[in-house]
Amino acid sequence: MAGPDAKADLHRYLQSAREAMVWKLDGLAEYDVRRPMTPTGTNLLGLIKHLASVELGYFGETFGRPSDEPLPWWDDDAEPNADLWATTEESRDEIVALYRRAWAHADATIEALALDDVGRVPWWPDDRSEATLHRILVHVIAETNRHAGHADIARELIDDSVGLREENDNMAPGDAEWWAGYRDRLEQVAREASRAAGED
Repeated sequence: MAGPDAKADLHRYLQSAREAMVWKLDGLAEYDVRRPMTPTGTNLLGLIKHLASVELGYFGETFGRPSDEPLPWWDDDAEPNADLWATTEESRDEIVALYRRAWAHADATIEALALDDVGRVPWWPDDRSEATLHRILVHVIAETNRHAGHADIARELIDDSVGLREENDNMAPGDAEWWAGYRDRLEQVAREASRAAGED
């Protein structure tokens, strides 16, 4: 496959994952976009904040194209996980706008460079810190999609909303009654497998 086509494909997958992340916030109250949904505090707005930082770093510093965005949660004296939740002072609109500015900064880097252009990731070990744009694109796509999976589960736990993206939920057809029956069937199978394994 030709370079420009490959880069366009990678960029399309990245953009699709970005848009899915932002869509997961739609229609939710301020509390719900911030509340921790797992024992380790996973929350929707924090995932957006984290991914904005990821894109600014990987498509900025890595290729000598730093942004002007202040990211105090990366300072040496910042508390652990400060990039994974939004403070009371950080509004949803501000965090989403930061993410969109990160997209624009990343997109400018992606447009300007060839897939085999090499940068250096300063936070990776020295023996593997050099990376091509191709590798960074794959890395950020993987990370964004991993967090999109987190967002899928968090959103479903909040209000039962599911789906890949607004125009294509990528779910089996079925109403609430069908899904309840499906879940009950899986629970039954899990219990039967547990008994068969001698766990009960």
